[in-house]
Amino acid sequence: MRNAFLLLATALLLTLLGCGDSPKTVDKSPSSAKPAASDASNTWWKETVVYQIYPRSFQDSNGDGVGDLRGLTSRLDYLKSLGVGTIWLNPIYASPNDDNGYDISDYRQIMPEFGTMADFDALLKGLHQRDIKLVMDLVVNHSSDEHEWFKQARSSRTNPYRNYYHWWPAEKGKPTPRWSFFDVNSDAWKYDSLTNSYYLHYFSRKQPDLNWENPKLRQEVYQLMRFWLDKGIDGFRLDAFQFAAKDTTFPRFPAGYEKNIIKYYGHGPHLHDYLQEMNREVLSKYNVMTVAEGAGSGPSDAMLFVDPARKELNMAYHFEGVDLGNGPKLYQLREFKRIYTRWDSAFATKGWLSIFLGNHDQPRMVSKFGDDSPAFRAPSSKLLTTFILTMRGTPYYYNGDELGMTNIKFTSINDYRDVATRNEYQRLKAQGGDLPAFLTLAQRVARDNGRTPYQWDASTNAGFTTGTPWLKINPNYPQVNMAVEDKDPNSVLNYFRKAITTRKQHKVLVYGQYQVLDEANPHIYAYTRTQGNEKVLVVLNFSSEPRKWALPTGLKLNGEPWLNNYPTFAPAATLALQPWQALVVPLH
Repeated sequence: MRNAFLLLATALLLTLLGCGDSPKTVDKSPSSAKPAASDASNTWWKETVVYQIYPRSFQDSNGDGVGDLRGLTSRLDYLKSLGVGTIWLNPIYASPNDDNGYDISDYRQIMPEFGTMADFDALLKGLHQRDIKLVMDLVVNHSSDEHEWFKQARSSRTNPYRNYYHWWPAEKGKPTPRWSFFDVNSDAWKYDSLTNSYYLHYFSRKQPDLNWENPKLRQEVYQLMRFWLDKGIDGFRLDAFQFAAKDTTFPRFPAGYEKNIIKYYGHGPHLHDYLQEMNREVLSKYNVMTVAEGAGSGPSDAMLFVDPARKELNMAYHFEGVDLGNGPKLYQLREFKRIYTRWDSAFATKGWLSIFLGNHDQPRMVSKFGDDSPAFRAPSSKLLTTFILTMRGTPYYYNGDELGMTNIKFTSINDYRDVATRNEYQRLKAQGGDLPAFLTLAQRVARDNGRTPYQWDASTNAGFTTGTPWLKINPNYPQVNMAVEDKDPNSVLNYFRKAITTRKQHKVLVYGQYQVLDEANPHIYAYTRTQGNEKVLVVLNFSSEPRKWALPTGLKLNGEPWLNNYPTFAPAATLALQPWQALVVPLH
């Protein structure tokens, strides 16, 4: 039974970590790239590098152990030094923090732990003064149960706000079963005695789902979007929005539907009607970047969100690549290549992608896709940076990854703060599940691995706070921190800066056609980028061993590498690659 419990925990945790995206995706897109004319219309959100900041863990200014807006503002010169063009800020709205700010109680107020609206205005002004744009999370699949809308809705069945949420009257019997990502009992219907009804929550029971079928609710959302856009922010990432549209007849799903949750929860009736209405009434009136989180089970679903002709959103943010390795087995490079090549091929002529390997819902990228041992943490971090910044699509880079921060690998459930991990542990415990196996898995894939406080220097608490940090700090901070790396010209941090500069200097890395090479190679990921007469080769040794790689017939190197994470380079018909070596070399 141990394996059965571990597999169950893995499947559920994988879904949780991907914000509901299932590891099983079915799509008929081509498996390899084909030459095509790219939609290379120049826009700022294609050329920018997005740096994601988890504010709770970035910089504390007042000693309460929680990162805040003033702390973030104090680090703006550092952000400018990175060369990034856009900050994506995780939610800072008023919230009781059941899910670290993704349960919003007031969309027009700042969470007191983070500061005030004046602090936000100062942050936005400081970013814009440094030519850095700001994108915010738009969390409108659900609200907090402490939002005034929900308080009103549960007060009476006749309250005007009742239809802002999904309700099931108890006199009709038990609701049609629905699975919850975050609930201990995996039941997405919560009984509310005040009106003898159940309300729907796909996520935590403190995150009731909003009823997008109600036009009044939609207008409320558009008004709050205008509130922030009129302040001058530069766009939104739509959190979990693929789940917003529901079939309100709530038909019965077949047994086991939760294992392919996108098929049943995503792309509900009228979803794209709502997005087109949102674009028509709000987004089209501002020069902003809009990102669809999740975006379905494969490239063809995602294209529905971002095909320019459809006038919805302008960038897809898919999870298929980062879902690899979230189970008991480690990821395989050939599958990794297949996924990223398939997505690029599907977007070769229209639409636009995000390229990322880490975020607040993922473990640290070097611990998952690289080698976080002392010997190879730095070169493998640099290799992953090279991948992100040389693929076609807008790069997203999670705070701390530019230092090569690693998983903390907690050994006790008491160290975790994440609602998903804690609730899944309690669910397994109630069922007699294999808790040690679950904790071992969580050391690799739990979300709190990526949420530990930023490591600024070697002082107490890594310079993050003078108080007690809300989440433990990785004990490797004396060696892995910004102050040490800033002074080292060969550090992970300074390689990141160089890679951004290189991408800015060579637009072929932004708009160039992608072509995978040697697709079956289990250790080397190689591809070319081509734009007009300019062509460049990217070779990545995803291995802790030296490897040799023969140049394909017809490819000729043309000078020194634009990027190389090792100090030497010997051009030859067969390249001798060091462990985790990354090369970006122009071609004739």
